[in-house]
Amino acid sequence: MGEIATSNRQITLFYSSKSVRAKQTLAYAKAEGLPIREVDILKTPLTGTQIAEIAGRLDLEIKDLINQDHPSYKKHFEHHDFSSDDWIKMIRHNPGILKQPIAIRGDITILVETPTDIIKI
Repeated sequence: MGEIATSNRQITLFYSSKSVRAKQTLAYAKAEGLPIREVDILKTPLTGTQIAEIAGRLDLEIKDLINQDHPSYKKHFEHHDFSSDDWIKMIRHNPGILKQPIAIRGDITILVETPTDIIKI
């Protein structure tokens, strides 16, 4: 059992409050009446364990959770080859570089590409 508490009755949405896509996703979810538990990763940074768990749930390497188009990624981390622990530290110190929003409901985890993806779970 992981560190992230999940429920089949509620969607946990990990997102950055600076993300337009996240704001659109939240607005859409609320309009659809979906039960959402919001976790703004800029206010509530993810733990290393949670980052590793999200990667595992999405069947991705931790480095694949990084948004390589993010300006702070381009500025600091491009062309580096880091260990998983290093990537976790980067995400913890620069939560904005995490691909998001990430929605979790029970055993299902998705990376939200477009706001309407939220109804898939």
